[in-house]
Amino acid sequence: MIISTNELQNYVGRVTMVDGSFDPLHDGHIAYFSEAKKLGNPVLCNIASDEWTKSKHAVLLGAPQRAVVIDAIKFVDFVHVSTGSTASVLAELRPLVYAKGSDWKARGGVPKEELEICKKHNIQVVYLETVFNSSSEILKKFSSELGK
Repeated sequence: MIISTNELQNYVGRVTMVDGSFDPLHDGHIAYFSEAKKLGNPVLCNIASDEWTKSKHAVLLGAPQRAVVIDAIKFVDFVHVSTGSTASVLAELRPLVYAKGSDWKARGGVPKEELEICKKHNIQVVYLETVFNSSSEILKKFSSELGK
């Protein structure tokens, strides 16, 4: 079910939140959703805005279309298209669990602002071993293939 920012309050303390751009969606994302679901809570997928995605690469599929695709995945119960920062969604939603890919450990963990919100609201941060692919790497490979 695709929900609005105003509806986040209905799920406070009831979900595991996953987040990202998911553009392009790939097998690593599916593993991420699957492992998050195994944590035992409904899964809410917070989709980054097109503006944020543009900071990494050209948008392949707009956020509303990504929401429709992700909503069809059996491991995801709720989909939210973010209009603000991940920190603002965490503060509003206050999920039971904030699940991130294990690649975030190498980056020093979740960003400081997000971690502070998690500590303030007793949100458990869980790192999942599901990093099988990278949207950015897929796009680099595709781009280099086009250049041949």
